[in-house]
Amino acid sequence: MVQAARSGRQNIAEGSVDSATSKKMEMKLTGVAKGSLEELRLDYEDFLRQRGLPLWPPDHPALRRFKALRCATLEQFRQWVAKEVQRWGQESAQNTDKHGEPRTPDQNKASGPCPPVAREQLGAVLAANGALSLLNLRIFLLDRQLEAQADTFEQEGGFTDGLYRHRTARRTRRNE
Repeated sequence: MVQAARSGRQNIAEGSVDSATSKKMEMKLTGVAKGSLEELRLDYEDFLRQRGLPLWPPDHPALRRFKALRCATLEQFRQWVAKEVQRWGQESAQNTDKHGEPRTPDQNKASGPCPPVAREQLGAVLAANGALSLLNLRIFLLDRQLEAQADTFEQEGGFTDGLYRHRTARRTRRNE
């Protein structure tokens, strides 16, 4: 998982640098980056599936709160996980009667953010689903970037095409 994440990041950076001399290589490396992040996404999905943990839909309340935060650092991500664990604990406490027994559905219409998840697994569920949310966004953005790169390449050509146009224009000026 670490290698897939690193490969995605490194290929994005390398493709960006190579864009100055080769649009074709830029597109190739962006595609490789996308493939690495797709691999990482599957790894996170496998992590959840193999442990019998839930894969949340994009509109899950905890993920909506996560997206609204727009975390920019690992520390902010950790703070979100901690707040959600705390929220879950508070909501779980509200889902019990005065003796600490679980309320029946008709006694309590509100349920916690993920009722089937054991408290000791909640951090892993939050972290994996949060990471999947970020990966889905990054893969979506890479798709858009690849489309834009393809459009630019189609309209302007690559580095070699630019050199050819430059040489042709220079020859034309000399012959005038």
